[in-house]
Amino acid sequence: MNNHDIPLAKPGLKPILLSGLIVGTLDILSAIVDYYISTGKNPSGIFKYLASAILGNDAFEGGEGVIILGLVLHYVIAFSFTIFFFYLYSKMNWMRTNRVIVGVLYGIFVWVIMNRVVVPLSLTPKGPFLPWKAVKAALILICMIGLPLAFLAPRFYKSTNT
Repeated sequence: MNNHDIPLAKPGLKPILLSGLIVGTLDILSAIVDYYISTGKNPSGIFKYLASAILGNDAFEGGEGVIILGLVLHYVIAFSFTIFFFYLYSKMNWMRTNRVIVGVLYGIFVWVIMNRVVVPLSLTPKGPFLPWKAVKAALILICMIGLPLAFLAPRFYKSTNT
């Protein structure tokens, strides 16, 4: 039995919440930087866009409450993907074999779920599919969610053989 076949003791809620906070913050900071570089505008538009998932176009006319709602929605999504990653990590031994490949695959998975399931089912305004924007968004999710989770998760799991 190699180290990847050894059962893992669950890490508890605190490390998962910490990991979700880290990847959620990395992701939103990258969105803010990208938005500002692309538009030169105040990043409140990012949060209004996020809130538009449930408020529709009315979100773009909202104020601080809508911005806070967008931030909360962002972290709910980030924590959801973090919890799911930790769940998969505890169940799938192959996820412990190569952190980089796992991080890249999970970042792509997050992109697919967000852009092909969540956003189409939400009330956010839909724009045209632009391949270069899709690649950029996938790279951000790989670098800010997938890879960090792939390197954070092993720190919080312990072998049950120790």
